[in-house]
Amino acid sequence: MPKKVRASESGIQRLREAMKLMELTQASVTEKAGFARSTLNQILSGQWVRQTNLEQLCSLLGLEVGQVLEQEVSEEKTSIDDLVQQLRKASESHLTRRCGIMKILDMKQPIDSGAVYTDVNILERIAGKSRRDIPQMMEECGAQGVDRFFLGAVKQKRVEGLEAVLKEKQLMILGRPGAGKTTFLKRLAIVCLKNDFLADRLPIFVTLKEFAETEGKPGILEFVAGTIENVEYSVNHIKQVLQAGRGLILLDGLDEVMEVDHDRVIREIRELSERYGQNHIVITCRIAAGEYTFERFTDVEMSDFDDEQIQSFANKWFQTKEDNPESTTGKMFWKELEARKPVKELATNPLLLTLLCLEFDDSATFPQSRSELYGRALNVLLSKWDGSRRIKRGEEVYKGLSLKRKESMLGQLAMFTFDRGEYFFKEKVATQQIENYIRKLPGAKEDPAALEVDSQAVLKSIEARHGLLSERAIGIYSFSHLTFHEYFTAKNILDFSNPEAHKIALDQLVDHIGEKRWNEVFLMVVEDSRDAEYLLRLMKQRIDRLISDDPKLQEILKWTKQKSESVESTHNFPIVRAFYFALDNALALDRDLAIDSILDLTRAENPDLNRLFQEIYDQLPNRDDHNQFMEWWQQNGEAWIEDLRQIMIQHRNIGHDWKLTEQQQEILQKYYDANRLLTECLKSEVYVNPEARDEIENTMFLPISEIEKWKPEKITGKQSG
Repeated sequence: MPKKVRASESGIQRLREAMKLMELTQASVTEKAGFARSTLNQILSGQWVRQTNLEQLCSLLGLEVGQVLEQEVSEEKTSIDDLVQQLRKASESHLTRRCGIMKILDMKQPIDSGAVYTDVNILERIAGKSRRDIPQMMEECGAQGVDRFFLGAVKQKRVEGLEAVLKEKQLMILGRPGAGKTTFLKRLAIVCLKNDFLADRLPIFVTLKEFAETEGKPGILEFVAGTIENVEYSVNHIKQVLQAGRGLILLDGLDEVMEVDHDRVIREIRELSERYGQNHIVITCRIAAGEYTFERFTDVEMSDFDDEQIQSFANKWFQTKEDNPESTTGKMFWKELEARKPVKELATNPLLLTLLCLEFDDSATFPQSRSELYGRALNVLLSKWDGSRRIKRGEEVYKGLSLKRKESMLGQLAMFTFDRGEYFFKEKVATQQIENYIRKLPGAKEDPAALEVDSQAVLKSIEARHGLLSERAIGIYSFSHLTFHEYFTAKNILDFSNPEAHKIALDQLVDHIGEKRWNEVFLMVVEDSRDAEYLLRLMKQRIDRLISDDPKLQEILKWTKQKSESVESTHNFPIVRAFYFALDNALALDRDLAIDSILDLTRAENPDLNRLFQEIYDQLPNRDDHNQFMEWWQQNGEAWIEDLRQIMIQHRNIGHDWKLTEQQQEILQKYYDANRLLTECLKSEVYVNPEARDEIENTMFLPISEIEKWKPEKITGKQSG
């Protein structure tokens, strides 16, 4: 201590001598303050004498202490500004390589991530942590009385991603696999680097898995310093920036850290956030990957893509891939999605949307086989996504299940819930079905308590690793997409290896003929069943049986047959019968069937009727513009169909008052819908004996008396009788 005092006193003496020179030059206050600060730094050897010596210096210089301190703060600020800019420049090459390009799945070459990046939205509340009941959730997602709906629909305010980062300095972003968490974090680094977001900050991007597995187990800041190629800068420079609150720290993939490294990595993050909490710190992690509690952090959730985001991404994707800013492939892609609603559901997930773009890129369409396309999407989530990034996860029970067993287990859960109409189901239902499955596996535990623990671990693993199941509210689950629920239900039916057991499963499926919510299941089973012809014949028999015992409904079919034979048409008889059947009974007429049938009828009628048909046809907008047409049809389609009916009633003797009961009307609608499904099944990629196909097609919408006349040995390709 005495030496420090003597050094200080010696400095003061030198200062007195220097003052005489300053007086001669009539130095300004600013110059004196700078001189005082410089001299003070030279003569002080410890902070313990700083205030005393500063007061002596100020007294000698004729300054107030505040004037010197103000000058010191100003110079320090300038120094930090310079350091931030220097470190940003030194980090630019590394960050651009890590965050500026994208190559995932089966992409042949990387692309500029900024060229296809689509702004993301954030849910400020974690949907799975809310308290809602199943009826409320069914209402929210629009599942009441409609054929298709989005299971993940949440009535919650969405905040633009950049806004969320500005709002909360310490943010934990949760999301399902493929939700775009990493892409968003990389985008934050790039826009910061390009001065488009938090331009005065130093962007620091850390892949936590890479950090955890780095040889020597460095701390986070030592790891970051190692990524800066310019050796002039050390961890101390980074600390200076962070101490000034000038960092944008982006920590990606907490869920990807191996269990052996968890405690160390979490400890590092906590220390970082406590010591440098004045900086922006963002962490990403999969939902349900673990209960990570960081007291200073606000938890938010990545939102699914909406229609606008899907279209934006697709347009950018194809324009970039084709190197053509005028490319219209994105619009073609969207049109195809709109026509295939189950496929469109998958597009709400950015990873699966990328897969769909890759699929569409090959042939400007999606595979006709539903199960083939959905199978590829599931392969991405079940194995490919983690595998492509060399991520191994350590849940022992789930790890022991083969891919086939995982799919079989999910099929069992899907069938159990779908058959009961339970799109949302309680956690206990899911764990019970999982427990029933793993109990039968070789080496399974016999203790009920241990089985229950294992089944809960498996449920959480499915949610965290693959995102195929999602906790929609506390204790309430669903499949992440209705499409996957349907796919695994179909897979359960197809899983029976025993031929007799398989036929029994098909018989049980046909019990649901005419129930629209089962349509996708039927289509997928037909595509993949080794007994497709058996199933199609079974469907036809069950459809005919729906109205076989009702004389009045049989009379309607007889009239339909006679009416269809009285007109000339380029369509075959079954299609014309379907048209008249639906039109005369005010059923949900197929749009394209109605329009195409009008075109045929205008060629076969008298001039006055031809004019009427042409007038109603001219009301239609351009059918090639799918979006415009669908918007018009939703607003005007019902009235247009009614106008068509009135013309047909007046001029073609259609519109008999059959005096049907409400129950008969429901049966007719079910009969019509089931026949439409059967037609779609026949159009799918399935081989059916030509004679069987001919018989099924040509006996549709015929009364039982006519069907019984059909003789397979007399099949000529035309309707008999």
